[in-house]
Amino acid sequence: MFRSLRMNRAAKRSLVDIALDSLGRQLADGRWPVGSRIPTEPELAEQLGISRNTVREAIRVLLYAGLLEVRQGDGTYVRAIVNPGEAMRAISRASLREHLEVRCLLEESAARLAAQRAGADDLLRIAATLDTLARQDDDTPESYAERDIAFHLAIADASGNQALAGLYRYFSRAVRQSVQDSIRDEALPDPDFAAHAAIFDAIRRQQPDAAGNAAAAITRPLLATLDQLLAAQK
Repeated sequence: MFRSLRMNRAAKRSLVDIALDSLGRQLADGRWPVGSRIPTEPELAEQLGISRNTVREAIRVLLYAGLLEVRQGDGTYVRAIVNPGEAMRAISRASLREHLEVRCLLEESAARLAAQRAGADDLLRIAATLDTLARQDDDTPESYAERDIAFHLAIADASGNQALAGLYRYFSRAVRQSVQDSIRDEALPDPDFAAHAAIFDAIRRQQPDAAGNAAAAITRPLLATLDQLLAAQK
């Protein structure tokens, strides 16, 4: 029952993490100086021996981290030289409690900002992702986690804060594992559709405090229950 609560569990490294390490090392080693254009996605995929989709996701993380920039019609250029690999490894090594704590902070902030800034298109996208959470077919932990993250990503995008949205995307792989762990553990409360709908309703009504509180109503009970379980183990 408590296997998911181990504070130092070893997480499998994804292909995106491996691609990030490789690209980060090449940036740090000066293979592509600041201001230079990096190879195209097909060229990087061939060089790294991975798929173009994996390369695309790794580049997206580097774009959000401010290391790369896209110049329309001209390619992707280096803005800064920093290896993000250690940050990715730190996130992977973090505990379930730490993942949930950061998730709580990000989702509350995103919901509050979205309530202030979301436009009509943003609301349509959030509503569409909310509808998927009502599905009962193929409701495995993995499937639910994907739909849950899509919902919160839509809210993060609607926040109008690219840095916050980028950080949530960067962190979403760790969040995905945390969601799956919490669903698998019978002792942790499962957020239901109504709880997610309350977030959307507050955003739609342009009520920042209500939106933040609704987001907290999902994550805070998970944190409280997890703390009780960890205290009982001592």
